[in-house]
Amino acid sequence: MRGSFTSVRRLLLASVACVLGAAALTFAVDPLQLFRPSRLVAPFYSDDTRMQNAGLIRSQSFDTAFIGTSLAIHFRQSDIDRALGVRSLKLAMTGSNSRQQGFVLEQAIDRGARRVIWAMDDFSFVDAAGIEADPYLSVDLYRRTAKGIAAYLFSGPMAKESLFALLRSVPSLREPLSRAAPFLPVKFALSDVDDIYALPRDFDVARAYNAERTRAAFAYITDPVRSSFLGEGYERDAMIRHFERDAASLITRHPDVTFDVYFPPYSILQFVAMRDASPATLTIVTDLTARIAQRLTQLANVRLHDFRAIKAVTHDLNNYGDVIHHSPAVDAMVLKWLASGEYRVDPKAPLASLEELKAQVEAYRVPQP
Repeated sequence: MRGSFTSVRRLLLASVACVLGAAALTFAVDPLQLFRPSRLVAPFYSDDTRMQNAGLIRSQSFDTAFIGTSLAIHFRQSDIDRALGVRSLKLAMTGSNSRQQGFVLEQAIDRGARRVIWAMDDFSFVDAAGIEADPYLSVDLYRRTAKGIAAYLFSGPMAKESLFALLRSVPSLREPLSRAAPFLPVKFALSDVDDIYALPRDFDVARAYNAERTRAAFAYITDPVRSSFLGEGYERDAMIRHFERDAASLITRHPDVTFDVYFPPYSILQFVAMRDASPATLTIVTDLTARIAQRLTQLANVRLHDFRAIKAVTHDLNNYGDVIHHSPAVDAMVLKWLASGEYRVDPKAPLASLEELKAQVEAYRVPQP
């Protein structure tokens, strides 16, 4: 009996030692760079932006935060820096809502961002879980609370990432493991922060972005079987409240930060799809963005840009991979327009570009195959 008790005690002690050892390894390696910029091993980064952003805000040097949804996800920080003369940190998150974006921006501003570039999509203002209860974004990790730090240090996956990073630091293993990392079950596989959720430099742009794909996406979302999804989550008053709470309130709390907010250049087919298959949704979108334009153009620290009615871009369906996601060539145009202020909304006529867009949508006729 005593022997059994001794064996159990040894097993427990061994288990505790393993857990503490794994936590110590994670703390020392710190794959997320939550405590310090990486020194023990070469830094690697993850495409899991909701998690990775917590570490980037802590470890990177920046003066400008760039945020948005999937429409902003493929920008490269080096391109933003070059076009705008800033030191940027890309914090875009696919499918993110305004609560998530506002929360992450608040952390970046607290860490020194003096300028924010915000790709503001209408669908980011649909209803979502409160930030404290958000299952996809760990506020405790961002805030580095005891709970967040414990979850990080005692995480099995993080211990695995730390061990892999340590092995990758061995000179003879560095090259083969770095090459293999994208194909292994590890999250931290990117060696350059510039590559986080960016398209590979040898990416076949023409194959992914062309008129055929855009028209096919339009046909798909306007099919009567699926067209009801165009308006899913769109409720005018709720979306306006979310804008006020998550965007306008954040901006007014930080009068010393400059906000460049822009409406992304969706293809014209995004709005035509609503016109033809869900007109009530189109009305909500135009009402919402009218309110946003009127509100933001009255704030001294905001420059609002509207890229939705640039016909040469939005009517050229070869610029898109579906009805909203634009190609890297348009990414470059967006940065050029932000730098020049060419499409900045005039506070004296905040609805002029919206009225132009509405006229284009009304007049547009879908090309027949």
